[in-house]
Amino acid sequence: MIVPMKKISLVVLDAERKKALQKLRKLGLVHIEEVEGRGETFNEYKNNFEKLQNAYALVSEIKRKDLKNAQKPLSFEEASAKAAEITAWNAEIKDMEEKIHSAKAELERLERWGGVDTDDLAFLQGKNIVLSLYEIATDKYSSLSENIKTIFVNRDKNITRFLLIEKDGDEAQSASDKAALPPEAYAVPLPHVSTKKLAEEIENLSAEKKQKAEKIASAAVYTEALKNAVDTAEKALEFENLNSGMERDEEGSHALAWLTGYIPASDLAKLQAAAQKEQWALVAADPAEEDAVPTKLKNNKLVSLIYPLSDFLDVVPGYREYDISGWFLLFFAVFFGMIFGDAGYGSLMVVLSLVITFIGFAKGKKPKSEAGLLFILGAATLVWGTLTCSWFGIPHEKLPPALVSLAFEPFSSAYAAQSEANNRWVVQNLQIFCFCLALFHLSIAHIKSIVRNIRSLKAVGDLGALFMLWGMFYVVLNMVVDNQRFPFDAPVPIASLSGYPILYPVALLVGGGFALSFVFSSYEGSIKESILSSLKNLISVLLGVVNVFSDIVSYIRLWAVGLAGAAISSTVNTMAGPMLGGFIIFAGILLLVFGHGLNLILNMLSVIVHGVRLNTLEFSNHLGMVWAGFKYKPFKE
Repeated sequence: MIVPMKKISLVVLDAERKKALQKLRKLGLVHIEEVEGRGETFNEYKNNFEKLQNAYALVSEIKRKDLKNAQKPLSFEEASAKAAEITAWNAEIKDMEEKIHSAKAELERLERWGGVDTDDLAFLQGKNIVLSLYEIATDKYSSLSENIKTIFVNRDKNITRFLLIEKDGDEAQSASDKAALPPEAYAVPLPHVSTKKLAEEIENLSAEKKQKAEKIASAAVYTEALKNAVDTAEKALEFENLNSGMERDEEGSHALAWLTGYIPASDLAKLQAAAQKEQWALVAADPAEEDAVPTKLKNNKLVSLIYPLSDFLDVVPGYREYDISGWFLLFFAVFFGMIFGDAGYGSLMVVLSLVITFIGFAKGKKPKSEAGLLFILGAATLVWGTLTCSWFGIPHEKLPPALVSLAFEPFSSAYAAQSEANNRWVVQNLQIFCFCLALFHLSIAHIKSIVRNIRSLKAVGDLGALFMLWGMFYVVLNMVVDNQRFPFDAPVPIASLSGYPILYPVALLVGGGFALSFVFSSYEGSIKESILSSLKNLISVLLGVVNVFSDIVSYIRLWAVGLAGAAISSTVNTMAGPMLGGFIIFAGILLLVFGHGLNLILNMLSVIVHGVRLNTLEFSNHLGMVWAGFKYKPFKE
C-alpha cells in the first residue's frame, strides 16, 4: 500500500538552525522539500563533492586484479587532496588530447605537400624571397601566365600543388601576380610550426599523456578511500544545502528559519515529541491536491520481493495513484514463466536462488530479496515449462515418460507433435490463454478504478470501459484465433437467450460500454461538462475503442516470444547433437553452454521489454496510472 503522508512546516530560531537540522537528521523521518543552497560555504562543499565524485569515477573504471588487496586508507582531507590531483591530471590529459587532435589535423591537412618547414620559409623571406602554398585544378595550372613564377610540387588526380614565388618588398608585383591567378587557386595557410615539429609535438604529448594516465591508474589503490569520501561529502553537501537554503526572516532580534516536508502519518507523533522537546514550532496537515508528495510503499515480505525490479526500472507510482506491487509481482511472474517457457531453465533458476540463500545463511546474512524474486520467477518458469513439456528444447520423444506425463495436454508440445490438427489446436489454446490472461489482467485494472470512484458517477464510465473490454475480448477471439471456433452467428449459450446470435451481446457490450464511457469517463460533478469533454477529445475517444482491441492482442507476445526462445533452444540442440557422440564432444558441450546461455540472455531482454511493458503500459493505462511518483527519501544520517 501507499503509506499516508502528512505535510509539515517546521519553524526554528535562525540561530539554532544548524542544531535543529542535526536533530532532524538524527530523527531520520522527514522528506524535506527541495531547496537551493547558497553562499560560499555551500559552493565549497559542492565543488569538493564534484571533485571527489569525478576522481572516484576515474579510478573506479580501472580494473586490475591486484587492486582489491592493495587498497590504501585516506582521511577525508587527504582524499580531497588526492581527488584534486587526479582531476588535475585528467584535465591535463584532456588538454593534451585537444592539442594532439589539432596537430594531427594540421598534419593531415599538409600531408600531400610532403612536409612544410616554416623555418626554411622564414629564412628565404629574409633573403627577399617569399613562397606561398597554392592548390589548383591541374588544367588551370597548365594555363597559368608565364609571367607568374611558380615551383611545381606535386599533383594527384585533378589537383596540382605549387609554390608562388614573390619578392619581399615588391608589394605591387606580388599583388599583380596574385591577381593574375585564377579564382580557383586556393592559398594554403601555413602551419604555426614545421610539420616535422608537429610530429615531434604529437609524440611528446602522447608520451606525457601516457605518464599522466599511469599516474591516475596508480591512484586506483585509493578507490575505496575515495568512495568513502564521496559518501561523506554527499552527506555534508546535503546538510549544507538545507542549512543555507532554508527560508529565513532575518529581520528583528529573533530571526526565524523554516522548512516544509513530508512524514508518514504513523511517524508524526515522534516528530511532534521531538518538536515539543526542542521547542520547535510545528504544523502538520494533509497534503493539498497540488502538493508534490513523495511515495512510500509498505507491503508484506512476499510482495516486497518485487522492489528490486521496480528499483532497477526506477518506476514509482504517484502518491495519489495505485500501489500495484502485488499484482505486478503476480503477473510479472506469469509473464516471465511464459516468455522463458522452459522447465529446464526454471530448474536452474530455482537451484541458483537456493544456493544464493544457503550461502547467505552460512555467512549469517538475511536472505536477499533478489534471491527470493529469482526463486519465484524460476518456479513460474518451471511450472509453465512442465505444462508445455519444454525441457532445454529437447524433443518430447527423447524425454523420460514421467516428465511427458506431467504435461497439460491442451498446452503440450508433445501432444501438438502428433498431428497437424493437434498442433493447430494447441496453438489456438495457447493464444486463447494469452487473451484470457489479458482479459483477467485488464479487468482487474477497471475494477480497481470502479472501487476507487464508487461514490462518483465516474465509476459508471469505468464500468462502461469494463463492458467494452469484455465485448472486445470476443472480437479478438473471432478475428485472431479462429472465426469458425468463435463465430458471431452462433447462438448465445444461455437458455433464455439461445435464439440470439453472439454478435448481439458483443455489440451491446462494446456499444453500450462506449456510450457509458463517453458520457461518464470525464465526470467531475456535471454530466454536461463530461460529455463536452468527450466531444472535445472525440478522436482520442474513438481511438480508445481500437486501443482496447490492440491492448488485448498485445498479450499474444507472451506466446510468440516464448515460441522464439523454444526454437532457439531446439536449434542449438540440433547443431550440438552430432558433436556429442564423437571425439569433438568438448566442442558440442561448449556449443550447448554458449547457445543456451545466449538464449537465456535474449529471454531476459525479452522479459524486460515485453513482460514489464504489459504491467507498466497496458495494465497501467487501463488503470489510469502514469507512474508520476518519486520515492520517499527522508533526511537522515
